[in-house]
Amino acid sequence: MSKRLDYNRIAPAGVQALGAVYGYVMQSGLPAALIDLVFLRVSQINNCAFCLDMHTRDLLKKGQPIEKLALLQAWPEAGNLFDARERAALAWAETVTRVAETGVPDDAYQAVRTVFEEREIVDMTIAIGLMNAYNRMAISFRNTPQAALAN
Repeated sequence: MSKRLDYNRIAPAGVQALGAVYGYVMQSGLPAALIDLVFLRVSQINNCAFCLDMHTRDLLKKGQPIEKLALLQAWPEAGNLFDARERAALAWAETVTRVAETGVPDDAYQAVRTVFEEREIVDMTIAIGLMNAYNRMAISFRNTPQAALAN
């Protein structure tokens, strides 16, 4: 599969605006590893090869255990591998990413509220929306994963 176009070159101001949102998310106070787990889970749902590759590499560099990455898409069945905040964040990421199917029900909101403060929920939702935007850009324009470039 070949890259369709270089959106970084064609619309640098738009990409820079997304980067500013990323900067906000990373300074939000949410743990970076939690944000990256959410980014990876959203990318799994959207099947974005570029982002799957990038966020897996990021999590490995941050010292996340391979077991956690291997079981991320089956996190509800992974026992105590994921803590309460990670489980709540992943559940929220799934329902928000699948908004057309889920409508983000009240019980999902109540569940995330039990472990996150309101500001954290807003910041996490911004992160989820951002990753969905990045996934759509990478998939639409066929961004090539780093792993594919190495072969």
